[in-house]
Amino acid sequence: MEKWTCVVCGYVYDEEAGDPDSGIAPGTKFEDIPEDWVCPVCGVGKDQFEKTE
Repeated sequence: MEKWTCVVCGYVYDEEAGDPDSGIAPGTKFEDIPEDWVCPVCGVGKDQFEKTE
């Protein structure tokens, strides 16, 4: 499982945890999140996230 960080606000999307408040189940890979999903903290799109090494 990978983690992706919002370059705008620093929110970390953890694939293992998902984003249940936005309807994204735990274990959902970042690439499988719908394209219209936005950062739950600042509202930017998926294109503003970078894989955390």
